[in-house]
Amino acid sequence: MSFLSDTLARVKPSPTIAVSTMAAELKAAGRDVIGLGAGEPVFDTPQNIKDAGIAAINAGKTKYTAPDGIIELKQAICAKLKRDNSLDYTPAQVSVGTGGKQILYNALMATLNPGDEVVIPAPYWVSYPDMVLLAGGEPVIAQASMETGFKLTPDQLESAITPKTKWLIFNSPSNPTGAGYTWDELKALTDVLLRHPHVAVMTDDMYEHLTYGDFTFCTPAEVEPKLYDRTLTCNGVSKAYAMTGWRIGYAAGPEPLIAAMRKIQTQSTSNPCSISQWAAVEALNGPQDFIASNNAMFKRRRDLVVKMLNDAVGISCPTPDGAFYVYPSIAELIGTTTPNGTKIVDDASFATALLEESGVAVVFGAAFGLSPNFRVSYATSDAALVEACTRIQSFCAALT
Repeated sequence: MSFLSDTLARVKPSPTIAVSTMAAELKAAGRDVIGLGAGEPVFDTPQNIKDAGIAAINAGKTKYTAPDGIIELKQAICAKLKRDNSLDYTPAQVSVGTGGKQILYNALMATLNPGDEVVIPAPYWVSYPDMVLLAGGEPVIAQASMETGFKLTPDQLESAITPKTKWLIFNSPSNPTGAGYTWDELKALTDVLLRHPHVAVMTDDMYEHLTYGDFTFCTPAEVEPKLYDRTLTCNGVSKAYAMTGWRIGYAAGPEPLIAAMRKIQTQSTSNPCSISQWAAVEALNGPQDFIASNNAMFKRRRDLVVKMLNDAVGISCPTPDGAFYVYPSIAELIGTTTPNGTKIVDDASFATALLEESGVAVVFGAAFGLSPNFRVSYATSDAALVEACTRIQSFCAALT
């Protein structure tokens, strides 16, 4: 249609949503499909949080709120950032949006001019480059690798920065790899940023509480306080609190940036759902003990998936530090052929054949900027994971 914006030609639909949609359509058609594409905890929202939402409804807290969040939620966010990250913010430095994605998008829309560059380490969450493009900027992909644990090195960051760089988007633990940066690794990156005062840092800390073993989460402004005034610390309640559908994300940063983000939000969505905001207050202020028990289940599922995938012919699967994804390599399978005659020429053809011939939905690595890999979400039941990995093993064993 000729009236559509030229900007749409710069972006593509979300591959992760596309995979989940395709799996759902096949299931609806009667196919036996196991979906490992969605980044969504299988756990239900904790009861105390649901009760807070119900109480908000019963109390009539169903009207418009301040465009970027109620004061009670902003105060809860400030308390969380102090408690968990040793960061001091005031409510005026906090913005609440309809999910973490809106927070990132608002910040990019509020700051990017044509020609501005945003450094994005790869593998990356699929939406980062397209949000930059929609906001008029230029994504600059800084390529990590399995050899570096899917983590950006200081030299790679240094090489990616130019006079046009406005932001570094930093995600740890990572979607799609689960890789997490240690304090020392992050300090080495912040040392680079200190040499480039024109570069701001946008963190995506959504998987902060989903970490395993000895790994300890840290965030850039915590590691290097000198970056406080040019860091936007972004987070949300979706993953750790199993509140994906409630759609609450938040950010804390310099007050002028927060005000600019508020301006964007007043002319787009206005306030997030009032009921969800009150539930998020309870999530952040209420009991946190369920996170550890959920993480114990996530760790067990991580270890199960890593072992079963490494037992598959031609797959190499590192053990991630956090989140609920693994990002195995299929380099040894490129050039093979399925029993149905499909040639595995890349990770996209692998994922398509795996879905069509074995009924397992995964997301191909090219969507995240690093091939030949694929992403598995282990945020589902043990039984589904065992069956899916067994099918993947059989699929790989049959390749010739």
